[in-house]
Amino acid sequence: MATREHQQRHPQKTTSSFSSSRLFIFLLCLGTLFLGFSLFKTSPREQRLQPEQKTETTSSETNGGASTTNSNSACDYSDGRWIYDPKADKSLRYDQTCKEIFKGWNCIGSNKFNAFEVVKWRWKPYHCELPQFDPLLFLKRFANANIGFVGDSLNRNMFVSLFCTLRRTSSEVKKWRPAGADRGFTFLNYNLTISYHRTNLLARYGRWSANTNGGLLESLGYKEGYRIDVDIPEGTWEEALSFHDILIFNTGHWWWAPAKFDPVRSPMLFFQKGTPVMPPVTPDVGLDMVLKNMIPLVQKRIQPGATLFFRTQSPRHFEGGDWDQGGSCQRSQPLSPQEVEEFFSVKKNGTNVEGRLVNEHLYNALKGSDFHILDITHMSEYRADAHPSTAGGKKHDDCMHWCLPGITDTWNDLFVERLNNMKSRS
Repeated sequence: MATREHQQRHPQKTTSSFSSSRLFIFLLCLGTLFLGFSLFKTSPREQRLQPEQKTETTSSETNGGASTTNSNSACDYSDGRWIYDPKADKSLRYDQTCKEIFKGWNCIGSNKFNAFEVVKWRWKPYHCELPQFDPLLFLKRFANANIGFVGDSLNRNMFVSLFCTLRRTSSEVKKWRPAGADRGFTFLNYNLTISYHRTNLLARYGRWSANTNGGLLESLGYKEGYRIDVDIPEGTWEEALSFHDILIFNTGHWWWAPAKFDPVRSPMLFFQKGTPVMPPVTPDVGLDMVLKNMIPLVQKRIQPGATLFFRTQSPRHFEGGDWDQGGSCQRSQPLSPQEVEEFFSVKKNGTNVEGRLVNEHLYNALKGSDFHILDITHMSEYRADAHPSTAGGKKHDDCMHWCLPGITDTWNDLFVERLNNMKSRS
């Protein structure tokens, strides 16, 4: 009997074990599906950015005015959106009375229709903070420093923004031209000097005319143009390298400027080691040659421990043609992401494509260098509303420079935030 009872119970035990196995497999599959669904909900971009979102909160005394300092330099400040703040014009960093503002950029003083609306937009990166910098804390933290802006008039736009912001905090200022600068000021209570060194191409250039005795270019039929020595820095900024502790460079607008360097009547003719580059090259190749020579030259001649930035290209917003073809910029609000791509797509090769084209050359040339890239391009591409336009005092709309106060204030927020982050890590 015992044997028979055992034989009868055995099938029941097997059935129970089988049911438990099915339940375990079911739960395992359910867990796998849940995990897969969770990963599916997180896009590849979000997965890539998650490690970069770690931030380190510090007091404003520690970080020179930044309430939240990103502890990971990989944070992409250019990836964000403009947020409207209707009360922002009630607490301007500076106003139209700052005398250093070039008349054509003083949109409030020129009564541009949306001058006060321009300053009501704040840039908010998606994965980190970009606070408005505190000018007093900046003056204290960078006391005894010399800061130089080297580049075209868009770098002057940025320089004036920084000056006007600091000037409102500290009025004891000495105006002078340090190291051959075009403009310069020292904030006496802090011995902080900022200056602007104008250079359009970085390299030395000037008018060229054919020699009556002939030559290489003359043999190809060239009669006049502009000579650009790709290996010689323009004299306006060469002295700045041994004077400044912090330098911000830019170049770009003049390289895609047929109205200034007409490819037929006054082409850019490139020279290296005193002789023409043969065969003659196009401006984009010339830009590469200049960057290849100027970047190592700067790194070799700067002061020990100096900090180098290269600002990316500032976008233009001409609609209906270029500046000399009746183009205008009458927008009252920032562009949408879709409109940005229509304006600046390299594939479409539109009027304003130069910004992204120049950046391709800059990024390639700066790889492996000591320069920190100050990427202001994408955030600025949205701001078709922030140019002087008809208030610029020219015969045509100014859709290249920026209203002050305006977007270059945000460029300086980014510049100071980057400086603060580097100083915190040192």
